[in-house]
Amino acid sequence: MMLRPLARVRTRATDIALLTLLSITAGACSINPVSKMPEVTLLTVEQEKKIGEEEAKKVEQQMGLLDNEALTGYVNGVGQRLAKESPRQDVPYQFHVVDMTEPNAFALPGGYVYVTRGLLALVNTEDELAGVVGHEIGHVAARHTVQRVSRQGPFALITNLVSGVTGFFVPIVGDIVGGVGNFAQSLVFSPYSRSQESQADEVGQEMAAKAGWNPAGLAIFLDTLGREEALLSDGPRKPSFFDSHPATPDRVKHTTKHAKELTQASREPIAANRDAFLARLDGLVVGQRAANGIIQGSTYRHPDLNFVIQFPASWNVDNTPVQLASAPKDGDKAVVLRTVAQGNDPLDGVRALEKASKASLISKTQTMTINGLQAAKTQVGDSRVTVDLTWIAYGGMIYQIAGLAETKNFDAVRLVFQSVVQSFRPLSADERNSIREKRLRLVKAHAGETVEALTTRSGSAWKAGQVTVANGLQPTDVLQEGQLIKITIEEPYAGTQVR
Repeated sequence: MMLRPLARVRTRATDIALLTLLSITAGACSINPVSKMPEVTLLTVEQEKKIGEEEAKKVEQQMGLLDNEALTGYVNGVGQRLAKESPRQDVPYQFHVVDMTEPNAFALPGGYVYVTRGLLALVNTEDELAGVVGHEIGHVAARHTVQRVSRQGPFALITNLVSGVTGFFVPIVGDIVGGVGNFAQSLVFSPYSRSQESQADEVGQEMAAKAGWNPAGLAIFLDTLGREEALLSDGPRKPSFFDSHPATPDRVKHTTKHAKELTQASREPIAANRDAFLARLDGLVVGQRAANGIIQGSTYRHPDLNFVIQFPASWNVDNTPVQLASAPKDGDKAVVLRTVAQGNDPLDGVRALEKASKASLISKTQTMTINGLQAAKTQVGDSRVTVDLTWIAYGGMIYQIAGLAETKNFDAVRLVFQSVVQSFRPLSADERNSIREKRLRLVKAHAGETVEALTTRSGSAWKAGQVTVANGLQPTDVLQEGQLIKITIEEPYAGTQVR
């Protein structure tokens, strides 16, 4: 959780505006830029741009963009070169890197294209990156993102808990869990149809070839993705590129065949060669970033904001720039932590919620201390949902911890919520100094060395299997002298403490 103070996510108003747009524009007809066939469109280009702009703000607020200007500028350079070859030129293309652990790439209406740092860690050449970015441009060019704007995405923590809440309680719950199950998440993780994926593959490869990249790069990367999915299939994972872009053997076969039918233009790449490309990835954080807080089991530690909080051992924890949420698999209860105000008076948090929800709360709130920190507490609810609310003043910010449960079951989880609240405290110096993060590093192989031997010699946090997949190698490959290999090294976090 990057915990941007006072962040608010607009969901209800945007959803209503979207439905209005859909209703008044239904039935419009246009020529698809890719298929060249007439199609019924629900949105004009200007409306598409407006929706894209709004949803792009949500991506930045809720997922976070990578604060690495050099790497982001490089990705944008590749994207802009590809965009000049796009069959659709009536939208301005923008390219960003999302600060997200999972490998993913996605596009929003209006030309907003994103790749995650988790995906970049698996890419081995500029050709592969061009293939992925070209594929996403292909979705925009063929208006696939517009065609699925009304789909409901699966990424909705505790949706079943907050849906159906009625009366004055709606704005309170909306303010507490704002951003859950939102439109942008739906676009990111809602899958395309098989024909849409195939069309975007072909269009992306054609753009890549015209821009001077090897169109086989997409097929190579899809194969890597398939191997990565198999490697991770034994454990749970969040929604990713695997869900919205399945890297099936048939798809790899088709893109390999299509690449052979294309002519690659003679143009110099942006990165001179593979080594120069990999050098741009050196130092990239792989997995959790300490600057966003680290989840270890059910414990969350933030080294810069200098606090720790403990959630129930069996609950999942979801960390976003907007909030930190924890819930069991059934989603019938949850704890949501976020910053809601600046200052040293916990009642400022109560006042902020009163203002946002137009509800009277402060008269029902009692003050206290929690682990030596000034705090305030109240409880609100209706016949369906009850919320235990605590505000803690710490380090010039007010943290709001909300425990939500069905009213009929609230008494059974009251002590659980209290335990979570009581666990909030400052980090000790030893706890903070022990925080580590994994960074991608490059190692030169020795002549005749195996991946297993290099992994052991380098002290890689990745095991040999992951090193093999991430570098596009096979387990039996024998490495050449000086061959650059991506590994990860667990390093101490050297961020700036704000306390």
